[in-house]
Amino acid sequence: MKLYNTLTRNKEEFKPIGKEVGIYSCGPTVYNFPHVGNLRAFLFADLLKRCLLFKGFKIKHVMNVTDIDDKLIKKSEGDKEKLKEITIKYERAFKKNLEELNIIPADFYPRATESIKEMVEIVKKLLERGYAYKTSDGIYYSVKKFKDYGKLAGINLDNLKEGARVNNDEYDKESAKDFALWKFWQEEDGNIFWETEIGKGRPGWHIECSAMSSKYLGEHFDIHTGGIDLLFPHHTNELAQSEAANGKKFVNYWLHNEHLMINGEKMSKSLGNFYVLSDLVNKGFSLNAIRYLLISTHYRQKLNLTDETLKASEEAVKRILEFIANAKNREDNEKIISLIKETKKAIEKAIDDDLNIALVLSSIFKFIREANKLGAGKKAYELVIKTNEILGLSLEKEKIEIPEEVSQLVEEREKARKNKDWKKSDDLREEIKKLGFILDDAKDGVRVRKI
Repeated sequence: MKLYNTLTRNKEEFKPIGKEVGIYSCGPTVYNFPHVGNLRAFLFADLLKRCLLFKGFKIKHVMNVTDIDDKLIKKSEGDKEKLKEITIKYERAFKKNLEELNIIPADFYPRATESIKEMVEIVKKLLERGYAYKTSDGIYYSVKKFKDYGKLAGINLDNLKEGARVNNDEYDKESAKDFALWKFWQEEDGNIFWETEIGKGRPGWHIECSAMSSKYLGEHFDIHTGGIDLLFPHHTNELAQSEAANGKKFVNYWLHNEHLMINGEKMSKSLGNFYVLSDLVNKGFSLNAIRYLLISTHYRQKLNLTDETLKASEEAVKRILEFIANAKNREDNEKIISLIKETKKAIEKAIDDDLNIALVLSSIFKFIREANKLGAGKKAYELVIKTNEILGLSLEKEKIEIPEEVSQLVEEREKARKNKDWKKSDDLREEIKKLGFILDDAKDGVRVRKI
């Protein structure tokens, strides 16, 4: 199995450190409902997990919850109790979205506010080792002290302009490139602070993930995931502070998913194309179709969400559901066995090639076309159900049940058509229609669907 490692800019064979694959995914900042761009990142992490599980790996997955930052303090007006009310509300909404999209829950969802002790320990190490320094308003990481700073994002520190995105705040620090590890209490913070050995205050953003990942996965683990927007500065800073504090490699494989586009444009409230999950559901799209679309393009490619692509996803899900319903109660034609073996190999090969989901989908729809021609039965049904362990569609939610009586009539009609008994074929079609089902005759076989 090969995965594209952002750190090396290469596809590399995946070799886990131990018996259990340690995965850390950057989770939500819970100050609002997650938008569909966020959901793509969480669905990518789910796809990665499903592919690893499909191949027999055991997994330990951690996804953090950022429940303290500047935006949250402002929204809570510096009140610690109000802060908790806000974050709990949006954390619940986030987990509800994960459930609705059939995302396998992480093993741990640590909150930043519950990991202060671990953050303080890392900051102390960085101070002791000379990578951090104190000023009047906080403790900062000196990026020039870490010789490999920027290696993850491919950034040369010498070429990075002062005040570039690595830091755009105006605090008392030695260089605009340096970033905050710990912010000392200010009046506008109200009663939101922690009394610690390193001072009264609160954590900077980047230190949170270093603390929470090492707490559950150790100082060196297998895979770190997140959206491409987090590559710089967040993941760049996370790597620098973790390796400086612990004196060892932080993560073996960094995986980043690309942006979600809406009608060919970046999502933005000013453009009126800012969607949360309920917006798409209210437009009439099923959760299965939304999930399908958000995983259907390779994770390292931009994905365009439009009403048309959602409608196409709805049709794709419908085809899978109809195939399952038609094949479930039939006996297989022996000719289909070699097609099943061939499709299994194609799916495994696609997964092994950096989670090539587009190839998995094309293989399964090619299989459905060919299997329908050959007479798909239980073994074909089992293959599609097994493949859904990767796709993660909630097949039970939209399950199509075809009564045995209808299935028998369909088989009788197929025999009549082969014998060119068109009158009997038409009579059987009408009989099936009276039972509430329509037949679609196509090149790849007959499809049965509810009226």
